[in-house]
Amino acid sequence: MRKGSQSAKTVSEEEILKFLFDRIDSVPHLEALLLIWNTRPKGWGAEEMAARLFVQPPQVRSILDDLFRRGLLTRGESAAYCYASSPENDSIVAAVAEAYRTDLIRISTVIHSKASSGVIEFARAFKFTRKRKPR
Repeated sequence: MRKGSQSAKTVSEEEILKFLFDRIDSVPHLEALLLIWNTRPKGWGAEEMAARLFVQPPQVRSILDDLFRRGLLTRGESAAYCYASSPENDSIVAAVAEAYRTDLIRISTVIHSKASSGVIEFARAFKFTRKRKPR
């Protein structure tokens, strides 16, 4: 995978892999995110996205909701989903888009090597966060 992005921050291969493991559950998740990224600031509805991704609308709604909960999308007018631009999101999504374009098989293999989305969501339900000590 190549390093780099459209922003000033260089993103490492490790950061790309961490993003894929932490925030992308399936290839359709990545495809939806990259479609929205590449057509920003356009908003996308589930029906329109389903036609482009060849995935059923209920599954696309679930994917878009997942990406929304993870801070990668916002909801715009008419319940359309839009890319949630931020310096952090922009640099990592640009790097992931480049890696996917230049190393499709490796990125797809990384995503497919993860546990199923049901197992991932179950594990996230039990994720513990470290409590901060009161000052």
